[in-house]
Amino acid sequence: MDAAIQAKTDTWLNGNFDTATKEEIKKLQAEHPNELADAFYRNLEFGTGGLRGLMGVGTNRMNKYTVGMATQGYANYLKQCFPSGVSVAIAHDSRNNSRFFAETTANVFAANGIKVYLFEALRPTPELSFAIRTLKCQGGVVCTASHNPKEYNGYKAYWDDGSQLVPPHDKNVIKEVDKIASVDEVKWTGGEANITLIGKEMDEQYMEMVKGLSVYPEVIAKHRDLKIVYTPIHGTGITLLPQVLKKFGFENLHIVKEQEVPDGNFPTVAYPNPEESEAMSYGLKLAESLDADILCGTDPDADRLAIGVKDSHGKWVLMNGNQTAVLAFNYLMEARKAKGIAQPNDMVITTIVTTPMIDAIAKSNGVSCYRVLTGFKWIAELIRLKEGKENYIVGGEESFGLMIGDKIRDKDGISAVALLCEMAAYEKEKGRSLYEKMVDLYVQNGFYKENLISITKKGMDGQAQIAAMMETYRNNPPKTINGSQVVQLLDYELQKGLNPQTGEEWKIELPKSNVLQFILADGSIISARPSGTEPKIKFYFSVNAKLNSAAEFDQVNAAMDEKIKAVIADMKL
Repeated sequence: MDAAIQAKTDTWLNGNFDTATKEEIKKLQAEHPNELADAFYRNLEFGTGGLRGLMGVGTNRMNKYTVGMATQGYANYLKQCFPSGVSVAIAHDSRNNSRFFAETTANVFAANGIKVYLFEALRPTPELSFAIRTLKCQGGVVCTASHNPKEYNGYKAYWDDGSQLVPPHDKNVIKEVDKIASVDEVKWTGGEANITLIGKEMDEQYMEMVKGLSVYPEVIAKHRDLKIVYTPIHGTGITLLPQVLKKFGFENLHIVKEQEVPDGNFPTVAYPNPEESEAMSYGLKLAESLDADILCGTDPDADRLAIGVKDSHGKWVLMNGNQTAVLAFNYLMEARKAKGIAQPNDMVITTIVTTPMIDAIAKSNGVSCYRVLTGFKWIAELIRLKEGKENYIVGGEESFGLMIGDKIRDKDGISAVALLCEMAAYEKEKGRSLYEKMVDLYVQNGFYKENLISITKKGMDGQAQIAAMMETYRNNPPKTINGSQVVQLLDYELQKGLNPQTGEEWKIELPKSNVLQFILADGSIISARPSGTEPKIKFYFSVNAKLNSAAEFDQVNAAMDEKIKAVIADMKL
């Protein structure tokens, strides 16, 4: 075994680690040496969002000790920033060990003299963001690995505005975490009196906030029997969403029984991700058998959502994240105008890889639309910068996330599902489905279609291959793609825009991010974005065309599918 790995292993075998951990290490030494090497060859990185990794023993795994050391570093930084006193809120999802990690986190914070508000049981991630703001905490943590497979868990750190960490705090917390060199530097116990359990009262406040987002309660009253199918995919959504829909006035909710009970083994799915049709298959079957009006699903920590509807041929289909965002953005802008509550300084926020159709809809409604880097922490940061000057309505991105209203600062699948059900009722009142509304929006604003492919480069040199791919695009960008000229090359890492046709350059006023975008003369957009944690690179494709009428939809839709295929082929992906 590599000497450095052996040294780390010996430290754990001889240090202040519990007996079960030491026994597991010995077992891996005897039976699975390669697995042991992977568990110790590096330290699990505390990235700009926190921790995420496989659970197990070792420095490269999610366990009591890596969580405790991360919390000690975060606690040290919070105390530096808020010397007059610190409080934090802590939540967790339905994953295996999530409660244990949450309690470990709470104990370490408390032992450092920090006031801790710990949710009594599993809760959706968005409620944590709400709790941080409501309780005026300086920080917070949720133990979740979102929609990763069951073997994973994670730890997301939050700041005092209820958003995940942004500069300079993200990098500063990482520095403090990296300073914790030993488990002996962690304060594990002694502050239990600093922990307060929270639950029902915060639930009520959160649900009242969500209820306040309703724009057309009178329409819901007329369509309270709207047939809704919902799956929490074994996650936290079940704790609040049925109650929220009831508060909205909906009375005809059908929960997917096979996926109703919270279970960290996610027994019915390979990936508990509502973006995946497999994860939503039980819901689709139930929706079809009931002839439902809408199908909704949330991921294990209930910050992402997906919806299913019947298309124009009566077939149940899942809307993609861009379509869901377009429906939500449009509804809130249109409804606010119709109700007379729109403000001249209203704004919406989306991300650089989300459909340009949102810009078109915002423009037609006279609402400012801003684009930020991928991630809701950037949406939250812009809200903070614009507070008191512009009025935030809604934010969202293509990866099945929406953030409605400014009372929380992270994506919220609970409020999004409630509003989408209200939208379904509103469109039913007009005699059409959400799918038909989507097609109408294409006719009004142009038909925008998006696709995404992920390329994984496995092996030790995977990251290097991806880096080389990005450098090739950066240094030798294509002049044309699928026969259309590249008129803009946007390099978010260099914070530079370039028109390759004219040589004109300009500065991009966003933080650095390793993303490249090619904007073509025909309006197509191709974005390349490597993962920061996996040997994977994502390519986002957006094409558009004019749609003269709903009758032409199938024909134009097929043509755009072919166009995306041609772009992918031309780029040799």
